[in-house]
This record gives sequence, structure tokens and C-alpha cells, in this order.
Amino acid sequence: MALLYVVQDGDAAHASQTGQKSGIEWQPFSAASLEALRAQGRPVFVDFTAAWCITCKVNERIALADPAVVDAFAKDGVVALKADWTHHDASITQMLEANGHAGVPLYLLYRGRAADGASKAAIVLPQLLTVASVLRALQED
Repeated sequence: MALLYVVQDGDAAHASQTGQKSGIEWQPFSAASLEALRAQGRPVFVDFTAAWCITCKVNERIALADPAVVDAFAKDGVVALKADWTHHDASITQMLEANGHAGVPLYLLYRGRAADGASKAAIVLPQLLTVASVLRALQED
């Protein structure tokens, strides 16, 4: 339980000590919002997570809260969607299964459109995120 406490409260404590606004601005996931953003050609990062997922919490604390990742999301105009599977929402289960996963974590990055105007397939990031893996995915074409 101590690890979970540190993971959940560490960013808030850091933000209050430094006076900085912390992190990525997450929006709630829905299949409709994902499709609408993709139709607009927007880059979208989807974080499939759950409150009870320790790996998810560590990834959020280590990689997704890193200033380099936060800045890269802002610079690239990435819309961040949080798919909270804490209560096993059926629509999120369907998305997990469609991407070959039975559970969380799952991280998908949609990179807008190809040169011919077609939507690009999602980049599936590793379950254990690093700052480098997130930044590398953002740079892929």
C-alpha cells in the first residue's frame, strides 16, 4: 500500500511545492470522442488504466508525468484520453479486446493522417512505459 500512496500523492505534493500546474490534461475516453478526434486528424493518446492497476500508476508517475513528455504532448497538440477500466466498463473492454488485450495497462497513440489522407493505425506502446518509449512513439511517422 505504501507504493500506491507514493504513486498517487507524489505529483500533487510536487506541484504544490513548486507552484506548477502538473501534467497532461486528460479527457475522459469514449469511442465516439476517439473517432471524432481521429476524423479531425488530431493526434490522440489513449491510456487504458484502472485505479487498482499498480503498473498503470507507476507509468503515470514515472513516464507520463515527466516534463519532457508533458511538453511533447503540448507541442504536438496530442489529445490525451483516459479510459478508466476500474469498474470493467463494457465499451473499454471491447476496445481492449479489439487491440489484443485482456486487461490494463494498454497505451495507444494515433498519429493523425497519412500522406494520402487515410487515418494511420494506432501505435501500441509497451506496458512498462519509459520517457524514451513515449517520446519515440510521438516521433514515429
